[in-house]
Amino acid sequence: MGAIFLSASVPVPGRGTFHETADVVLIRAAVSALITVALGRRLLVWGGHPAVTPMIWATAEDLKVDYGAAVHLYQSQFFEDDFPEENRNFANVTYVESTANDLTASLQTMRFQMLSSHQFDAAVLIGGMDGVWDEFRLFQTLQPSALVLPIASAGGAALDIYQQTGMGGAECATSLDYIGLFYSKLGIAPDEPRSLCGGHP
Repeated sequence: MGAIFLSASVPVPGRGTFHETADVVLIRAAVSALITVALGRRLLVWGGHPAVTPMIWATAEDLKVDYGAAVHLYQSQFFEDDFPEENRNFANVTYVESTANDLTASLQTMRFQMLSSHQFDAAVLIGGMDGVWDEFRLFQTLQPSALVLPIASAGGAALDIYQQTGMGGAECATSLDYIGLFYSKLGIAPDEPRSLCGGHP
């Protein structure tokens, strides 16, 4: 089974118009639902984001599982001074060397390593700004046969991607039952053992 890539962030004012459609409550609910459904059942991969990594950690803690082998976090060393404290709680973190004084190049390097180092079954896009767009485009290039689920109902870049591509189907725009949506779309059964975590929580 392939991995699942999560591309997510909480849009903020001053960086485009993504915040105008974003619903922070739904973004948090969708991230939490994905972790609840997939943790330990599929390898979860994401690029460290200060608003998202703590969400993932909180949900992982609620599940009370040993998730050391169940997640893989990538982080550019460009942000070394601003790493979330939760980074230290994840055993499987890859810190990618940055390009001095060049944020764009540093992110490109990190994203290419992240998306070319695994075989992915799916990408889940939640909220987001330009970075989610960049990751979506690169994911399509490197993982062309993988499923893409832009969770349009939570707004942000994922909404724009859904409106332009229709990927994931109408449920991505209409359903707020994110747990049910992810079980269905990702082909994960509710009773599937969390084998990457050593069994059921």
